[in-house]
Amino acid sequence: MNQVTTPQRILISGASGLIGRALTPVLKAEGHTVLRLVRRPAAGPDEIYWNPERGELDAAALGEIQAVIHLAGENVAGGRWTTRRKTAILQSRVASTRLLVSAMVSRAVRPKVFVSASATGYYGDRGDERLDEASAPGEGFLAEVCRAWESELV
Repeated sequence: MNQVTTPQRILISGASGLIGRALTPVLKAEGHTVLRLVRRPAAGPDEIYWNPERGELDAAALGEIQAVIHLAGENVAGGRWTTRRKTAILQSRVASTRLLVSAMVSRAVRPKVFVSASATGYYGDRGDERLDEASAPGEGFLAEVCRAWESELV
């Protein structure tokens, strides 16, 4: 049975990605106002411009936000992991998280919830080993990306 919740203003980065495209309509159907961060000029009242690489976010357009869902980052499955691509994967996550955290902590009224997607890559390739939240981080590129990414949230 669904609980009735008070409608929230929810800010989503990565709304055009795999998870964001599925999550946005569900949140709207539950009565929430969803504001999507976009990297092009905003095309409507539900879009807010940002450019994490340049540290740009139209904070004035945010209004009061109760929750942030951060899903943005270069697609890890979008091509071969060249040195340039690996840099883009890492920097897209670190820069976007840093910008969002900075924008939220400087607000007079901060959101009560900040959810940032990470990845199972945090654990590295551990074969059939059982892993949970208490498991130590792994080794390798994705584990390093996840550690750097998550460290921006502290």
